[in-house]
Amino acid sequence: MLAAAVFVIFPFCMVFAAVSDMVSMTIANRVSILLVLAFAVLAPLTGMPVPQIGMHLLTGAAVLVVTFGLFAVGGMGGGDAKLIAATSVWFGFGIGLVNYLLVTAIIGGLLTLALVVFRNSSFSMLVTSNVLLRHFADPKAGIPYGVALGMGGLFSYSQTPLMQWALVHVAG
Repeated sequence: MLAAAVFVIFPFCMVFAAVSDMVSMTIANRVSILLVLAFAVLAPLTGMPVPQIGMHLLTGAAVLVVTFGLFAVGGMGGGDAKLIAATSVWFGFGIGLVNYLLVTAIIGGLLTLALVVFRNSSFSMLVTSNVLLRHFADPKAGIPYGVALGMGGLFSYSQTPLMQWALVHVAG
């Protein structure tokens, strides 16, 4: 049951955040709260030592400070800043976090380039009434970076300690 929670909660939050950002250009606070609370409940149950749990929470706090600074200068949306910080709690300081941030940045850059091209094409008029894609076509809308955060999280999730624990326990 514990492994099932690890397999479901993080991926669900990533997909929910991506779809939510596509549809409404917002990421609800409850997604970030759920990610942090789920980690706080699951980590001790998997046997993660308290100092390591503290480091994971410190990782999220450090990322929140940086992303809040980016939000304050207009470089990032508030929901994106909170989501990336909450997601970072699951990775902790280490190569998994670096991979998550790098993959997310690459996907975000490709998404931005694709939207610039798409918004300047005649095809963008075809999706203006589609609820999932209308913000992709709107040149006044920002970039739904929750899509990149969600995809980056899903691609990198196997590098989180909780997912590695769950894989060992399901396989063994």
